[in-house]
Amino acid sequence: MGIIENIVKKVVLQEAVIIAKTQLSESAYRIRLQNDNIAKADFIPGYFLRLGIGIGKDDIPLKDKVRSYSVWGLNKSNGHIDLAIATHSKGIGAEWTKESKSGDKVYFKWKKGNFLVDDTADSYLMIGDLSALSHLYMIRRNLSRDKKIESVLYSQHQGELFPDIDGATPFDFYEMPQNPYDELISRVKEVVPKMTGKKMVYIGGDSRICIALNQYFRKELHWKPKQIKTKPFWNPDKKGLE
Repeated sequence: MGIIENIVKKVVLQEAVIIAKTQLSESAYRIRLQNDNIAKADFIPGYFLRLGIGIGKDDIPLKDKVRSYSVWGLNKSNGHIDLAIATHSKGIGAEWTKESKSGDKVYFKWKKGNFLVDDTADSYLMIGDLSALSHLYMIRRNLSRDKKIESVLYSQHQGELFPDIDGATPFDFYEMPQNPYDELISRVKEVVPKMTGKKMVYIGGDSRICIALNQYFRKELHWKPKQIKTKPFWNPDKKGLE
């Protein structure tokens, strides 16, 4: 282990232990981490965890050893965090997820970002693929119960999509090809007229979809920037994008 990596591990990151791992669907796993300091965490729904992946493996560049994952569930009383990690990318994070097991140590730090819960609207539309599913579940669970919520969650294989942490399936699931801009626009045109009051959209997943739909809502529907929340979780042309 290099000197810089050792400093990152001991000074920058906190240590946690995997206490449970289950397969959620064809391409996703649930991993539960436990750490005594979780009870003290200043947490806002929508936070990510930055995980040190491949710590101790000298053949992996340091820049590739950090991955960000959405916090799917947080239990401060029991001191544990639940992650839902998709593995279809076949990258270092997917490999780590498949190989990890209960008892393994991991190293993490909190990452806030801007894709956070915002309870100020009356109606919401949530759009995303498998990579954004657990994050959007977390956002939805932490909105007031009186909110009107529409959704379009999609995958090339619908069997990859999984229920929320409580077993509920509050989102509408669709089987769509990768980068399904036309299909999503068709659904948006059907859903948006049903939305009332102050409106907000969350768009997560494929960076191409995030960019294209952001432009559509701004230029075609004339929504204001504060009504549109986007988060590219991955990019087909880049390595390591969250």
